[in-house]
Amino acid sequence: MKLSKIKEILQSLENVEFQLENGKFVPEHFHVTEVGQISKTFIDCGGVVRSEKVVNFQLWNADDFEHRLKPGKLLHIIQLSEEKLGIEDSEIEVEYQSEITDSQTLNQIKNGLQTIGKYDLDFNGKHFVLKNKTTACLAQDACGIPSEKQKKNLSELISNTGNSCKPGSGCC
Repeated sequence: MKLSKIKEILQSLENVEFQLENGKFVPEHFHVTEVGQISKTFIDCGGVVRSEKVVNFQLWNADDFEHRLKPGKLLHIIQLSEEKLGIEDSEIEVEYQSEITDSQTLNQIKNGLQTIGKYDLDFNGKHFVLKNKTTACLAQDACGIPSEKQKKNLSELISNTGNSCKPGSGCC
């Protein structure tokens, strides 16, 4: 979702709610602690130089359980960031505390070590949805990765094996 789209949506909302893809909601007392623009220039594994820009929102939960960010306030923060930082109308990336999914991560959290997850942003008609991001090879042709796995029907494989062994034939 681009910045212009969230600004349009915010004008028609009564509350700002963020939901993870798994259905869990970001606690309603969250804060938007940052709005900024991130520029990244990099080289992919095929040697192509690439660049990207995203508008970054960082969500944070504090201990002030009565806090509620209203659409007008978030719109004001966005407009202020556009004014002061010259933020462009780019795709939005949201930073938020990642889900805990394995025992190693649970042990790290017990020891005070945590990480930030990065999410794409969508809107389902009622709430903003934090969409899981994944990694991908940007130079698949240079890496020799096929674009799509070839699908074969098992019955075709069996019928095309004219010289193969048959059970009980003694060849195996």
